[in-house]
Parts: sequence; structure tokens; C-alpha cells
Amino acid sequence: MGDRRRWILVAAVLGSGIVFLDSTVVNVALPRIGRDLPRLWFGILEGQSYVYNAYLLTLSALLILAGALSDYFGRKRMFLYGLVGFGVTSVLCGLAPNIELLVLFRVLQGIAGAVLVPGSLALLTANFEGEAQGRAFGLWAGASGATTILGPFVGGLLVDTISWRAAFLINVPLILVALWATYVHVPESRDQTSTAHFDWLGSAIVALAVGGLAFGTIYGQQRDWRDPLGYIALAVGVLCTIALPFYMARAPHPLIPLSLFRSRNFTVTNISTLVIYGALYVTFYYLTLFMQGTIGYTAAAAGLAGIPGTLFLVFLSPRFGALAGRIGSRLFMAVGPAIMALGVLWYARMPGTSTPWHLEPQNPGTFLPPLSYVIDLLPAGIIFGLGLCMLVAPLTTALMRSVPAHNAGLGSAINNAISRVGPQLAGALIFVFLTASFYSYVAARRTDINVNDPAFRKLVSPLNASGIPIMGSLVRDASTASFHLAMMVGAALLIAGAIVNAVGIRDPGKAPAREAAPGRTEPAKEAL
Repeated sequence: MGDRRRWILVAAVLGSGIVFLDSTVVNVALPRIGRDLPRLWFGILEGQSYVYNAYLLTLSALLILAGALSDYFGRKRMFLYGLVGFGVTSVLCGLAPNIELLVLFRVLQGIAGAVLVPGSLALLTANFEGEAQGRAFGLWAGASGATTILGPFVGGLLVDTISWRAAFLINVPLILVALWATYVHVPESRDQTSTAHFDWLGSAIVALAVGGLAFGTIYGQQRDWRDPLGYIALAVGVLCTIALPFYMARAPHPLIPLSLFRSRNFTVTNISTLVIYGALYVTFYYLTLFMQGTIGYTAAAAGLAGIPGTLFLVFLSPRFGALAGRIGSRLFMAVGPAIMALGVLWYARMPGTSTPWHLEPQNPGTFLPPLSYVIDLLPAGIIFGLGLCMLVAPLTTALMRSVPAHNAGLGSAINNAISRVGPQLAGALIFVFLTASFYSYVAARRTDINVNDPAFRKLVSPLNASGIPIMGSLVRDASTASFHLAMMVGAALLIAGAIVNAVGIRDPGKAPAREAAPGRTEPAKEAL
């Protein structure tokens, strides 16, 4: 790999990595932020929630618009704007004097982040091809996965040893390296087929569709679906989603050309992303709750427990990406989720009486995990990680090869929006189902308790049985049953994703090559 392309890869990985890192590092710092920062209008918990969700909402709502703008105005230019914007807003967040301004700066940070995620994949698509492109996607996927998983550990270390402000300021040196690499080594590329008319109305409809669905889901869950605002936001999102294809079919220069969905691989990849990322959301969300809330793992132990499986993603993703670039993605996209399902089914056998891991960083003697971790969690994590590393890079390769080169930023943005909003919607539905299952379990065994009493539900909730003496082991057993049900749902979704990929994906030798962009000037592709 030439030096120029190596630096392009560094820029792309750092640009997207800081976006993923920020969403997890800051999550760990929220309790300290709530205690340290003064508040003008928000309560403590409300302020913490807005700090976290303001970033995710703007990031999700603007991904598709940002991807289209990158193709339209130039991927290098927009990527540089995104890096500068993310750096400036990171400094503003790190220096915020109160919680309200921090929320505002997080909104602006999410806007900058929306430019970086699809822009990073568009840079790789424009400058790599063949096996080298698959390997680049694998490195991108491995690094993104590593930053997401290691984020809580890094965040906890920064908060405990320096300050919560360091969780934001840590972005600055990474951004400076990415800025230099982008400015010096990345050639400009854009959609040469675009007209002078950008579809701003379509952009607004897309933002309302994605933002409405994301906000409605998050707000509704936070308020236990007792506040009508969550339903109103969901209704706006649903209506805009329904109206979108009708508008795009009639618009002279649509933001999202419906011709993209004529590509079999593009459509199938996005369907499988919706299903598989829904499974990832369910698995990781309920596994973390069960480990800490029911078994009694400390937060540090829960974070370290997933690292062995993550190592597969970091070290093997480039290899599977290169193989996908050489022989196609279908095999890996079918086998990977099936192996992941086996790992999730191993999680489903974990009992609520499993020995907790009380890891305390200040006490080196607690770094040794209990035997139950080696039996119940470690094998499942390894199996799951192996399947995940077989899936992510080939899925990215199939996606980016299924769209015309001049729509690389837009294609990436659509898939990223689906991977963020779809799982939240699926998670909200599954949460309602599992909550009903939990309280039904309790009600069937304690007929003297009104499980619909708000006071009871505030004290006793699914997967939160650790340290709750009420009703002895009943809450723990109900939580364990809910967790096992969640893992079965996750495994079923993964198997469904494997079937969708096996039936739907076509490898290059069995389908027409990717459409070339008319009139587009490609940067020179260097040989390995």
C-alpha cells in the first residue's frame, strides 16, 4: 500500500473513529458532568440525558443530508469542514460553563459528526479498489468497533484520573492528525453528474423522517411512553418516511435517487443492516443491563468482559475485508450472522446466580475474573466476535460496491442512518414486549402485588435485580427470564439476517459490475 493511500486510510479511520468514540466515552462521564456543571433550567438526570441524546439525534437526523452534500460539494472539502467543526465543538464542550450550553455544543458536535461518518467511507471508495478496498473497509470496521467498545474504559480512565472535560478534549490531537493527512494526501472527488440544483426540500423531509423516528423512540422510552410528545415525533417521522418515496419519484433532482434501490445488493444490504443491527442493539443493551443490574458486575468489569471478542474484530476484519474484495461478500455475510447467533444462544444459557466480577481499578487483586465468566461469558464473546468480524467488512464492501461511485457518500449515509435509527425502533418494541413479560412473570407468582402500580414499577424493573431485597429471588428470576427471552430474540434476528444475505446478495461474478459514474474523474488508483 502506497504512502498516500496509507494516510488516506488514517484520515478516514480517525475521522469516523472520533465520532464513534465520542458517543461512548461521554456516556461514562455523564454522572460527573451532572454533579459538576451548574444548571439553569434542567434537572440533573434530564440534563445528562440531553447531553447524550442531543448528539445522537442530530448525528442520526443529518447523516443522509451530509452524505449527499459530500458528493455534491466535494468529499475532501466536506470532510475537512467536518473535522474542523468537530474539533471546535469538542473544545467548546470541554470548556462549557453550564449544562445548557453543553447541550447546545453537543447539538453542533452531532452536526459535524454527521459529515464525517459517510465521508470517511466515501474517501475509501474513491481511492481504493478490489482486494485493497476490501482490506481498507476491514481496517475501518475494526478500528470503528474498537473505539466503540473501548470507549467506556477510556472514558472512565479520563474521568477518574483527569476530568470529565478530558473526555471531549481528547478529540483534539486526533483531529489535528486527521486534518493534516486529509489536507496533504487526500485528492478531491465529487459527483460530476450533479446539477446546479440541490434538493433542499428533500433534505428537510429526510431530516424530519429520520429525526422524528429517532427522537420519538428515545423520548418515548425515557418517559415510559406516558408523554404524547414521543408519539407526535414518531407520527411526524412515519408520515415523512411514507411521503419520501413519492416526493423523490416526482422531484426533478431528488436528494435520494430511487434508482439506488434498483441495485439488488444495495437493497438487500440495507434490509440485513436493519435486522442485524437490531440484533446487536438488543444483545448488547440487555447483556449489559443483565450483567450489572441482575448479576452485579461492576461497570469496569462489564467493559473489560467484552474485550476478548473485540480483538477478533480489530485483527481479523481486514483479512475478511480483503477476501470479500477478492471473492465476494455473500458467503461471509451469510455465515457471520449465523455464528453470531450461536454466541448469543450461549449468552442465553447464563443463570442469574452467576458469580459477579467486582473489578476495582485501585485494587489489582480484583482483575482476575471468576470462573463463571470463563464458562458463561468468555466463550460466547469469542464466538460472537468471530462472527462479527466475518460480517462487518464484507457488508461494507457489498454496500459500497452496490452504488454508483458518484453516490458513494449518499449510499454510505443511508446505510448509517438505517443502522442507527432502525435498531432504536426495534429496541423500543422489544423493550415493551420484554417489560410486559417481566411483570407477567412476577404477577403470576405474587398475586398479592399490583405490578401496574407506578411506585412498584419505579422500584422494580426488568434486568435490575441486583441489591433489591423485595420478594427475595423472584425479581432476579424474572429478570433472568426476560434476559433469556431477549437473547432468543437477538439470535432469531441474526438468523433472519443470515438468511436474507444468503438468498439476496449476489457476488460480482454473478451480477453486473457496479455502475460507472458518467463523466466522473477518478483519482489514480495505486497498485499494492
